[in-house]
Amino acid sequence: MQTKTKNNHIGRKISRIRELRGMKQETLAEGLGISQQAVSNIENSEKVDDVKLEEIAKALGVTKEGIENFSEEAILNIIGNTYHVDNSSAVNYGCTFNPLDKLMEAHEENKKLYERLLQAEKDKITYLEKLIK
Repeated sequence: MQTKTKNNHIGRKISRIRELRGMKQETLAEGLGISQQAVSNIENSEKVDDVKLEEIAKALGVTKEGIENFSEEAILNIIGNTYHVDNSSAVNYGCTFNPLDKLMEAHEENKKLYERLLQAEKDKITYLEKLIK
């Protein structure tokens, strides 16, 4: 029974998620508009009301369900299945780039291409106007 209580300790889950995101209690407190001591009290609480949990989830950049279902074991399984260790060298099989960054690069290239095409058309019009005169 003690293990079940430990796994459902919402405050501890909030604390671990905050730590994994590299966030200090003070930062979370600012995001919630409360004191650092209030965050500490929340992290020591076994239960947190749904409204407050929703606010905390938003400040942490996760969902309420993400906090409720958070499990240290799941994180360790993900890490264990993502990295292959062989002779003390770790190879990451996950994504090595941010897809959003690639999308933005492609968008910027498209904008530059469009601007070059537009300039070429303007140059053509200028040339044709000179020929007509």
